[in-house]
Parts: sequence; C-alpha cells; structure tokens
Amino acid sequence: MKSGDNPSKNIRILWTDDEIEVLKPHIIFLTSKGYEVDTCTNGNDAIDMVKTRNYDLIFLDENMPGLSGIETLGLVRQVRPDIPVIMITRSEEEGIMDAAIGSEIADYLIKPVKPNQILLAIKKNTEQRRLVTEKTTTGYLSSFGSLGMLIATARTTEEWYEVYRKLVYWQTELRKSTDPGLREVLDAQISEANGAWSKFVTSNYLKWFTPGATDKPLLSASVMERKIIPLIDGKRPLFFIVIDNLRYDQWKTIAPLVGEYYRLTSEDLYTSILPTATQYSRNALFSGLMPLTIKETTPMYWVNAEEEESKNTYEEKLLER
Repeated sequence: MKSGDNPSKNIRILWTDDEIEVLKPHIIFLTSKGYEVDTCTNGNDAIDMVKTRNYDLIFLDENMPGLSGIETLGLVRQVRPDIPVIMITRSEEEGIMDAAIGSEIADYLIKPVKPNQILLAIKKNTEQRRLVTEKTTTGYLSSFGSLGMLIATARTTEEWYEVYRKLVYWQTELRKSTDPGLREVLDAQISEANGAWSKFVTSNYLKWFTPGATDKPLLSASVMERKIIPLIDGKRPLFFIVIDNLRYDQWKTIAPLVGEYYRLTSEDLYTSILPTATQYSRNALFSGLMPLTIKETTPMYWVNAEEEESKNTYEEKLLER
C-alpha cells in the first residue's frame, strides 16, 4: 500500500435493516470513511443483491418482517458462504445469540450501535489481515537486532532454548504476513542460528557427560527419570506419548487443537543425544540409558543399523542372482 492510500477504498458493504432510514447517520459516517454502502430493508432483497453484486461484509438485522435475520443468513450462506456477516439486534436473549453464533456469524452487535463500534467491526472483518501484517512486520523488525545479538552471545543451553522459542514465535507469526521478503530475512536468521547452535553443541557435547557438569541440558536419556517417573503416583493413570520427529514449531501449530481437550500446565524443551537417529535417541528416551550402555547390558537386543542395512543389501544381491 502506498503512503496516503485509503485502506477502506473499494470495500463494499451491504446493510440490511427494516429501519434503515433511522441508520442514515451511520451510513453517511461510513461513506465519509471511504466505504461503499448499499442498503435494503428485507431479507429477500438482501439475497437478490448478494446474487448480483460482490460484497466484502454484510450487516444484517435479526428482527425483520418476512424473513428473519437468522433465516436470511441461512439463505445468504447458500449463495456466498465466504462473506462475513455481522448480526445486529435489539434482543439480548441467549437463544437468539446461540442461533446466530451457531450459524457462524462474524460478529454480534446489540442496538443501539455506535459509529466507532461499527467501524471496529468492519476493520476486524475486512482489514484484519492487513493490520495483522503491519503489526507483525513492525514487531519482527524491531526485535531483529536484539534477536541477532542473542544468537551471537548465547553461551548456555537455556539461552539457546530462548533463541529457539523466539525464532519459532516469529516463524509462526510471519505466516500471517503477505511479505515474502520478510520471511526470507527470518529464514536467513534461522540459518545463522542453526550454524551457531551446531558450533555450540560441537564444543560442549562431550563436557555434558563429564561428572559434575553444571551446564548440562536435559538429554534424551534423562527425560524418563526427571520428567516422567516423578509423575507416577499410583493414584491416576499416566500416558507418555512420543511423536517421532516432532519439531517445536509443529507442536505450537497443533497445541491449540490439543488445548480443546486438555489443559497445558507446563512446556519444556530437551536436547536429543547424538546421533539423533531414532534407534539411538528414542531408545535412550524410553530406557533412560545411553546407546553404549544399552549395547553392553542387553547385547541380545542390540541391532547395529548400519550392519543390519549391509546384511539386508547382501541378502538382496544373493536373491537377485
């Protein structure tokens, strides 16, 4: 958008109310803000207008002669299910609110409505994406320098966890942005952080296994002992669910879905052992033992993945002959 452009320009609104003349001041107010507003006084006309013109938003009175607002809403949905509809009513009856919300309205306003209340509802439903993009862009750019400094100065695993959380936060937020250049900047910063984190792990990995190490992160082999066993009390069932290869950003995406059924009480990160391959890191997670210890204590169950792969390849070649 160029400087001086009016974001409300070309936004077309249909306002349906059997007392539309009383609402003239609101119509004039919206017109002065640059919105194009069509009006009608009944549900049948509203449906006909929706069929012939493209609207970005509909204001719909709940109580009208003939077709009610709820009935009109249902018919409008059949024609244009994508148009946001804001229901306006004098009634505060819970049943009417439930019916409107159940019909997936965008908003619900109680008469008498005020001009700024109407304006806020319009911006929320027609300009939200632009406003969110602007806010997100400003927020990331203002934190870009401090995040870069944090990447350059991180010296402990907790500081690196903080870097990771912040990068994942902005990765999630910038999905709302329409600016591909901004996402490229973030991708470059993530790449920089990955490189610096790799150097940090290379320099410190062996130290984490030194007795008395102070800056030792929670590793795969310690999760069971430190996080799971303390929760076992014999009074209630405990489920330990492992989702293989789940990244933190993927978890943040599905967390709201999980939150519909469960209450999240804590959220922690842990660092995988090396190699991070499943047969090493996941076995360490479940057993509470490092791979070498597993091999030494239960050699009958130990399978070397590389040796097994070589064996399978050799057998396949014999079969081909």
